[in-house]
Amino acid sequence: MSDNVLVMKPIIVFDVNETLLDLTTLEPLFERCLGDRRAMRDWFAELILYSQTVTLAGRYVPFSELAIATLRMRAEVMGARLTATDEQALGELIRSMPAHADVVPALERLRASGYRLVTLTNSPPSASPTPLERAGIAEYFEAHYSVHPVGQFKPAPACYRQVASALGVPLRDLLLVACHGWDTIGAQAAGCQAAFIKRAGNAEIRLADLPRPDFAADDLETLVATLVAA
Repeated sequence: MSDNVLVMKPIIVFDVNETLLDLTTLEPLFERCLGDRRAMRDWFAELILYSQTVTLAGRYVPFSELAIATLRMRAEVMGARLTATDEQALGELIRSMPAHADVVPALERLRASGYRLVTLTNSPPSASPTPLERAGIAEYFEAHYSVHPVGQFKPAPACYRQVASALGVPLRDLLLVACHGWDTIGAQAAGCQAAFIKRAGNAEIRLADLPRPDFAADDLETLVATLVAA
């Protein structure tokens, strides 16, 4: 980890799913459909695994479609039977996840401190009301980016490069904030700064040959306090 000193005031790029929006609100669906609310974690881990797999294989399907396919796969593994209603319910819940409690205060403080804020998500663009609009936080961001136009999922370098290109800044001027180590590692490998925020069910991976995030905190408000001080 660095000495927690920003070399400049970067544009902050927020991951969306689980970093800003509360993924745990999906757990009751997994308890009802698969008999175990903890199966949500297995499903999400496999969703990320297969998103990265299709990218490495040179293929692409929208994240929302991959999410349903992964749910079907998990149900088959667990010997459960899904209905079309179950699949539709997952899609609706994903589109209506609430923001974590620390998100609005953190975004308010960042905006008041003069930071430019954008989002970058694996999810494809959606019609209004978008998930961020439903969560009541879309207005805090000047732009929203999806990996969909590049046809690759994070942590592929093209995902981060498209944000820098659209904003007309070098990659080093971006600070990715995410609760996933695979995302922060990918952003740093592409040339961005990175900040890790700990959410339930997530932790940093620490290996000597892997970069530590430039910043890390147990919650978003603590991270923002560090960024503002830096």
